[in-house]
Amino acid sequence: MKKSVFLGALTVAGLTAGAAAAATLDDVKARGTLNCGVTTGLVGFAAPDANGEWQGFDVSVCRAVAAAVLGDPTAVEFVPTTGKTRFTALASGEIDLLARNTTWTFSRDTDLKFDFVGVNYYDGQGFMVPKALGVTSAKELDGATVCIQTGTTTELNLADFFRTNNIEYTPVPIETNAEAQPLYLEGACDVYTTDASGLAATRAAFENPGDHVILPEIISKEPLGPLVRHGDNDWGDIASWTLMALIAAEEYGITSANIEEMSAGTNNPEINRILGTEGELGAMIGLDAEWAKRAIAAGGNYGEIFAKNIGEETPVGLARGLNAQWTDGGLLYAPPFR
Repeated sequence: MKKSVFLGALTVAGLTAGAAAAATLDDVKARGTLNCGVTTGLVGFAAPDANGEWQGFDVSVCRAVAAAVLGDPTAVEFVPTTGKTRFTALASGEIDLLARNTTWTFSRDTDLKFDFVGVNYYDGQGFMVPKALGVTSAKELDGATVCIQTGTTTELNLADFFRTNNIEYTPVPIETNAEAQPLYLEGACDVYTTDASGLAATRAAFENPGDHVILPEIISKEPLGPLVRHGDNDWGDIASWTLMALIAAEEYGITSANIEEMSAGTNNPEINRILGTEGELGAMIGLDAEWAKRAIAAGGNYGEIFAKNIGEETPVGLARGLNAQWTDGGLLYAPPFR
């Protein structure tokens, strides 16, 4: 009898948790704002500008989702999170979506009960050192002190790399990228390690970026993307297909400049379905017909967002690389809109 009561309690608890999770879309609509978790500040990815407005590659995902759901890309409350606090903020419901250069891993997907809704940047962990150190390879870092953010995949990757190559290091744990910068520049650590995109963004903020070198080794796979809580498939679908709309828009040539013209109708049924002039895709996810049009118009397609925030013409200076469209030899590939 006790066992039956216990199982019954578990079932009720599970149903209650599921009902709470499933309320995300309703909560966002009722609140009138999307609570989006971002970094505490990383140039090009997520940082307040001179007017205090959040800008960046990850910020654009938040704004696209807000545009799709609420019709307003500015209806976002940005919640800065660290490597340690980000998952608690999402699990507790403090934020609706986490868009914070977060790596999709097995344990985060399963053990932490999150759903990654896609990859918006294919990355890998690298190393940055002062040029004056004269180091040209990460394998020359025996005995180095290394600044590393706690609560991240980089901790285990770093330990694995040094162990595999039979070299020693001393970790200097830090909480945020902002904390790492002065420590690294003051020489408190010889090396700073994080995702290569993060290193490029960090270096771009230095007074003398040319005095620092990102070493050639990439020691891990870091598929970065937005995530939501387990248990709310409807909300996950909205976040996922919003990201896919940005990626597909670039593939099909839908831009912030021509989206109004294309919205009048084209000869391409896929474009028409994305922009809502054909089919009932919006209704399938509880939104109106122009949800994707608004998401794309908010900041442009994926390529426009990349170029504006982190591309080769910006201080961050990243090439598309793996993040090029599949038609250009990259890994970006949006499933069909049909």
